[in-house]
Amino acid sequence: MSQRVVLGLSGGVDSAVAAYMLKKQGYDVICVFMRNWDSQLNNDVLGNPTNNDPVCSQEMDYNDAKAVADALGLELKRVDFIKEYWDHVFTYFLDEYGKGRTPNPDILCNKEIKFKAFLQYAEELDADYIATGHYARVEHHDGDDVMLRGVDGNKDQTYFLCQLNQHQLKKSLFPIGELTKPEVRQIAHDLHLPVADKKDSTGICFIGERDFREFLKNYIPAKPGKIVDYATKKVIGEHQGIMYYTIGQRRGLEIGGKGGPWFVIGKEYDQNILYVASGDSNQWLLSDEALITGVNWISSTKPEGDFDCTAKFRYRQKDNDVSIRFINEDTIYVTFKKPIKAVTPGQAAVFYDGEVCLGGGTIDKVYHNNKELEYL
Repeated sequence: MSQRVVLGLSGGVDSAVAAYMLKKQGYDVICVFMRNWDSQLNNDVLGNPTNNDPVCSQEMDYNDAKAVADALGLELKRVDFIKEYWDHVFTYFLDEYGKGRTPNPDILCNKEIKFKAFLQYAEELDADYIATGHYARVEHHDGDDVMLRGVDGNKDQTYFLCQLNQHQLKKSLFPIGELTKPEVRQIAHDLHLPVADKKDSTGICFIGERDFREFLKNYIPAKPGKIVDYATKKVIGEHQGIMYYTIGQRRGLEIGGKGGPWFVIGKEYDQNILYVASGDSNQWLLSDEALITGVNWISSTKPEGDFDCTAKFRYRQKDNDVSIRFINEDTIYVTFKKPIKAVTPGQAAVFYDGEVCLGGGTIDKVYHNNKELEYL
């Protein structure tokens, strides 16, 4: 009998081509459309551009997924993970923003929903594997399985998959990991799939595009406060809430007068102060060490002592040469070979050895010249 694969079919072109690839390879494919967000139930009103649409965006995505499944002659099921998404992804997202940090919900969404709740659902359908339309690759071995970057360097999504464990990886397939985005589009055109020209989804994982400031107001009250020039300690403006700003941000500060351009260099959460600096100097944004917590190491064997590798501290950032050292089971101390700009607490640090994604965690503390940047 053919091995059974349960595929997350989102209504986009990537998962559509993934479905075709799996069928072509001879798998018994069951497609599943996941619904993880209910705008009405979750009070998603402010900042939602789809409020007045006759058909909600998720229903449109489901219709696209159904059209793809029908075109490929595959079964399509629906499943809701609305409660799981709220409990395990969105509440963390809000809690971090409430602390003035800027989390990455896509990483937690993959860990808790696509490769946990969805995997459990698939196992109830007697699946041998689950599959998604991520641009990543996996090598299955008798020992540790290995996750590799997607062939398309512009679309590689291993950064967002850094929290997958061995069980999740062993059960996962990434059918388009060996393809580039143009090749995926071409396959969809050749097959006359109805989503061949559909634009890629953007915005918050499973929620979509939102006016972000307005969206957060649905859940966290805006608290205006002072904008302070860190060099002079003078108040030079007022912010709308420190949760709306990220380290290194230049646009949207609305600071008038002389001295610009201004950019965000830190946040004093307890005092509700947003610190900025002026000019083109990066001195306030540079750091040379960081403490990473909540680390998921994909291999079952962790390196001992100092270990040279590369790291990304933001998606699409170039690889940075670093040295890492585990200081306990899930905490890494990172030393940068060269100072790096805007390494931001709350965001993800993901580690690589060439093409291999080693794992990642959350940036907790940042240092420069042996001094913790306490105002961040």
